[in-house]
Amino acid sequence: MTPLDLVLTGGHVVDVGGGHVGAFDVGVRHGKIAAVAPALDVSAAREVVDVRGRIVTPGLVDLHTHVHAGGGYWGIDPDPIAWCTGVTTWVDAGSAGAYTLGAFRAAAARGRVRIAAFLNISAVGLSGRTGEARDLAHCDVDLAVSTIVANRDLVRGVKVRMDRETVGDNGLEPLRRGLTVAEACGVPLMVHIGTSPPELTDVVSLLRPGDLVTHCASAIAAGSSPAHPALVDAYRRGVLFDLGHGSGGFAFDVLDAQLALGLIPHTLSSDLHARSVYGPVFDLPTTLTKLLALGLSLEDVIARATVHPARVLGLPAGTLTVGAPADLAVFTLRDGPFEVVDAHQQRRIAPHRLVNDATYVGGRLLTPRLPEPPPAWIPLTPAQRQALHDRTNALRALLREPLVGADGLSEQFPRYSV
Repeated sequence: MTPLDLVLTGGHVVDVGGGHVGAFDVGVRHGKIAAVAPALDVSAAREVVDVRGRIVTPGLVDLHTHVHAGGGYWGIDPDPIAWCTGVTTWVDAGSAGAYTLGAFRAAAARGRVRIAAFLNISAVGLSGRTGEARDLAHCDVDLAVSTIVANRDLVRGVKVRMDRETVGDNGLEPLRRGLTVAEACGVPLMVHIGTSPPELTDVVSLLRPGDLVTHCASAIAAGSSPAHPALVDAYRRGVLFDLGHGSGGFAFDVLDAQLALGLIPHTLSSDLHARSVYGPVFDLPTTLTKLLALGLSLEDVIARATVHPARVLGLPAGTLTVGAPADLAVFTLRDGPFEVVDAHQQRRIAPHRLVNDATYVGGRLLTPRLPEPPPAWIPLTPAQRQALHDRTNALRALLREPLVGADGLSEQFPRYSV
């Protein structure tokens, strides 16, 4: 038998989708998962990494990101973030529309991570901060359908932002057009909920089972009650909740109320973009740590950031099943307490936090990369500027002289909760 290319040995595997939770070795051959077993023969393996005391998961799948760097207001390059966060599959939530998907595809092909996309119902996508659906001429149903049909490998859904800045006087029409496209192409629709009009009740009443509400635990989602009745009804009839943390899309008190009603988000995503990457989000592991602070188990948060989003979009990701792509993340679960904050500066205490030690895509270790400075148009608070300064200095030190532990895994730069 051909030797294994890589074995991660001695770790605690959390692979809910593949049915592996516990002490397992993970073997990789030709970029695919070759074996998961309590003890693999490592004598002939080309590389063996001792991950005792670490958590090994499938590469994380972030269902809501904006990764069209240079293609609009919100875009970031995922590569300088992926290597130290464990996120191997980045799903872009509507940065590109029909007019700009070609450029998005070209940019995605140059990266080291896997990228999928929701196509924006507006053909201009998120080239600006907002307003993409004010001109209904951009919300061309036939054009969107033909774009998805021609790009099935990349586009897995439709994205519509529904708030008064984005749609102007067009009310529910952009959403109706998005649903027509999604229905014609057999894909889910993700709707961003924001400041009315349109009213939240009217927006979610149109959604189908399997469609997604992102920013599900935002202040908007609460309405005049702890959990908006329209969202409670939508959840119970099969509409999926996506966290979509972002700069303003996550409030601890709202999610507390939803959890008390049994409304657990189906997927946990960061909404990482050119503003939220500097705080309060920072990255997906920091977001998952905030859910640990609300009482979700480690297995639960990992499942909702791996196999759950992969299944929503039919992606070959999120599990360590034999034959699956060898996308892997290695974490240290550090004991707290750790203070974490939401998008409104509400604070909670997490008992643990996830810190990424290594990230593999197709069995290849992602190596460090320094991110570009913030675009000139992105406003940063003093706390964000300080966090950026501290993180950049720590990363530069790591790049000059990698901090390697006794087990051969990098000790990554610090995370911040501001």
